[in-house]
Amino acid sequence: MTYAIIKVAGKQYRVREGERLLVDRLKQDEGSTFAPTVLLVGGDGDAQLDAADGAVTAKVLGDAKGPKIRIGKYKKRTGYRRHTGFRAALTRIEIEAIGEAGKAAKKAEKKEQPARSAKAPDAGELPAGYAEMTVADVKGAAGSWSAGELEAALEYEQAHAGRKGAVAALESALKEKES
Repeated sequence: MTYAIIKVAGKQYRVREGERLLVDRLKQDEGSTFAPTVLLVGGDGDAQLDAADGAVTAKVLGDAKGPKIRIGKYKKRTGYRRHTGFRAALTRIEIEAIGEAGKAAKKAEKKEQPARSAKAPDAGELPAGYAEMTVADVKGAAGSWSAGELEAALEYEQAHAGRKGAVAALESALKEKES
């Protein structure tokens, strides 16, 4: 059985795949996934301190409150009595994957994101490989693109990247095409 020791919010936990646990409140939305710091991966064979082979993926299930703790203060012969209470703010998480399965899921998510944003909705199609282009590449290639491609690239820049140099190069290339 594979297990991992992870660090979340300054505390260490020993976890397995599919396990649910309560940790101190996290600033994550419900349903989001995150990768906690991996300190050790063990199980079949020797334990590994190298975190590269043991990527852990955790999913936030929701927020919760801990049990109520009653605190009482008392001083004899003075009539001094005080009572307060405390409930810890917690987050419930589930460990989705430990090891290579977690890495494969992350790579699939990264590959899907540029493919979704590669097309601008109304202005036409982006030039091939535009999402990976640098500002210098955009400046060099903008003169050879059609007006539809320039408009799509400009719309993409304004919506996603917002690189000032690329926006200026695209706007000047559009003016040249119009005149």
